[in-house]
Amino acid sequence: MTRPTIGSLRVDGATLHYEVRGRGPLLLLIPGGTGGAAAFDGVADDLAAMYTVAAYDPRGMGRSTLEDAGAEQFVAEHADDALRMLDLLSPGEPARVVGVSSGAIAALHLLTAHPERVERLVAHEPPVVEVLPDASAHRALVARVQETLRTRGLAPAMAVFAAGLSKDGDSGEPQAEAGLPPGAAARAEQTTAGLPYFVGRIVPGFMSYAPDVHRLKALSDRLVLACGQDSHGELPYRAAAFLADALGSDLLHFPGGHTGLTTHPAEFGTLLREAFRRP
Repeated sequence: MTRPTIGSLRVDGATLHYEVRGRGPLLLLIPGGTGGAAAFDGVADDLAAMYTVAAYDPRGMGRSTLEDAGAEQFVAEHADDALRMLDLLSPGEPARVVGVSSGAIAALHLLTAHPERVERLVAHEPPVVEVLPDASAHRALVARVQETLRTRGLAPAMAVFAAGLSKDGDSGEPQAEAGLPPGAAARAEQTTAGLPYFVGRIVPGFMSYAPDVHRLKALSDRLVLACGQDSHGELPYRAAAFLADALGSDLLHFPGGHTGLTTHPAEFGTLLREAFRRP
């Protein structure tokens, strides 16, 4: 793996850690969950053959620190962080952007707020549950997760959350990391420290976000909505598919499930390159 150039960017209320590889037009990678920039390690080198690839830890995650550790998190603020990265690394030029999971929600807001800065966005399984007809049920899920976190702790809250995301409400252990290669498994273990922040701050802030569907429809030629081919029926898949239908757009299927980026990195990277070549 190529050693990236490491940098830090001061933004309002936080300092962002970022990594850059390759040369060419900018490709900004926005991670979801607690993985941070390392979530893209399996695809970054391959993409760097064509692009200047930049990935970063979202504010409050990994090596990106908050000035106020207890600050509430907002999608618009995270999208503004992405904009600051674009201003730093591709000033005045539109860039290609990839967002996964919660990072895809931030990327959708970036597209609607600053379309002139985004040449094309691939948004993989953004859990924009507010677009769904049963959105009220998912608001109740988030409330249950928060109450469980407050009264019983992280592990029970994660179990409630995983059950709510699943196809059938199975309350067993989450299966997101099944089949990970050894390097990715080691990284996943290191990210568990970010789970309290993710569950307590990111989940409520992001799953209450309602995208501007009319604005996205007007920008749909710049947007590729994607899902994992093994994610059918799961909540993030349902939300992304419903949004694609509302926009009159095709849904691009990537290998694996919600974490296909880490379970199938080679195939994921190949499809990303193809998505950016689509007319």
